This record gives sequence, structure tokens and C-alpha cells, in this order.
Amino acid sequence: MRIATWNVNSVRQRLDHLLTWLKETSPDIACLQEIKCLDDAFPREPIEALGYNVVTHGQKTFNGVALLSRLPFDEVQPGLAGDPDDVHARFLEGIVSVKGGSLRVACLYLPNGNPPDTDKYPYKLKWMSRLLEYSKKHLQAEEQFILAGDFNVIPQPRDVHNPAAWASDALFLPTTRERFQALLDLGLTDALRAVTDEPGQYTFWDYQAGAWPKNNGIRIDHLLLSPQASDRLTAVGIDRHVRAWEKPSDHVPVWIDLDLDAA
Repeated sequence: MRIATWNVNSVRQRLDHLLTWLKETSPDIACLQEIKCLDDAFPREPIEALGYNVVTHGQKTFNGVALLSRLPFDEVQPGLAGDPDDVHARFLEGIVSVKGGSLRVACLYLPNGNPPDTDKYPYKLKWMSRLLEYSKKHLQAEEQFILAGDFNVIPQPRDVHNPAAWASDALFLPTTRERFQALLDLGLTDALRAVTDEPGQYTFWDYQAGAWPKNNGIRIDHLLLSPQASDRLTAVGIDRHVRAWEKPSDHVPVWIDLDLDAA
């Protein structure tokens, strides 16, 4: 079973790219971020024509997340618990039935947090605390679940081409990285780092200053797996070639393969 995440940076602008990639990579479940449209404006028909069930949690102009699944959804739930006043469309979870039980997949678009000296950074940290509580709950239940999305977190220096250039950025501040590490300390597994320690495994290249041709990238798109899911991990991939397409998103897809027959 292949599960993927991609910040598409406007699904309507990148629809052709999305359809090409879905045909090419054939994920069973795809988590999309920054769809940047309301639910009724999401271009579901051509995606459904490829065999996907589609659920969205949209927002006009900003944010927005979507789940695409070849399997029918048993349950879907938008929004991350813990702050009833948070109206940003940043979180959407779905449950599907798989061999031996169920699989919970949470698609998330974690706040950027910049500039750090504004209220945007405390909002990011509070959001991460809410995500920590969510994760604790489902880990305690010993569920097979996955957090997938744009975390806006550079976990380690090896995940950024030029660490010094990002030292004061909200994505790389020590407190940000500590909150991300707290998720791993709960027992979640960073899928990519479970299969490789190699530096340079980037998922985002800025549009400015020739970042893509210079390979001046960062890794901020992650899949974190519960122990019950990580036991079934067989492969991880970054579809970096997508960044070279015409008028691309500044992010590229990341995917994992799970062997659901594994003990």
C-alpha cells in the first residue's frame, strides 16, 4: 500500500501536475496540502475519474487539505482538537479498512510561524502541542496511524542545504525542532530517516534565488508512523523530478510503501 503527501500549492493551478503524478506514482492514499480553495471549488471530478474517493477541508485563498483514497473512507474528521477558535483549514483525518484492521491517516499543514517575533510563532507552537496530544491519544490506543504532510519543520542540520541561512527561521529554531523531536520521543517514526541517514533528502526548494538549480533545499514534508505502521514500512521515496516540471509547486511529493501482510 502506497501513501503519499504533497503540498501542491494551489490544486487548481497544479491540477495537470497532480493528475500526471497520480497516474505515474499510483498512491493508494494521497494527502494534499495548500489546496487553496473552498470545498465546492475543489476539482474532484477528474480525480474521482482515476478511481479516488475525495474528501476536503478547504479554505478560500489560503491553507486547505485534502485526502484522496482508492479505498472507501470509514470515517473522516476535519480539524485538530484543542482550540475551538482555530478556523484555519489545516488538518483532516480519514480511516480506511485494511487487512487485519484499520488505518488512520491524518493529513496536516502545520503553521509556518514566520516571522518568529510575531503572534504567528506562538500559534505554531500551540498547534504543535495540540498535535502532540492527538498523537499521544492514538499511540496509547495502539492504532496503526500516520501523520503525513507539510510540517514546516526542518528536523536536523542534515535536512537543510545551508543551516546557517535558516538559523533564525521559525522552521529551524531550536524550540520548533524540540517540539518535532517530542513527537518522535512519543514513539513515532520519521519514515525517511528509518531507511536512510543520507543528507540532502530535500522536499522543498524556494522559488527565489535559484534554489532549485543550486539544490538549495530543505526537508519539511514528513510521514510519521506509529509503531504498528512502521513495522510494515518497506520503502520511502521523494519524487524530486516533479520540481523540474513547468510552473511547479515549490514542494515535491513524498511517499511510503507499507506491507500490510507483514506480521
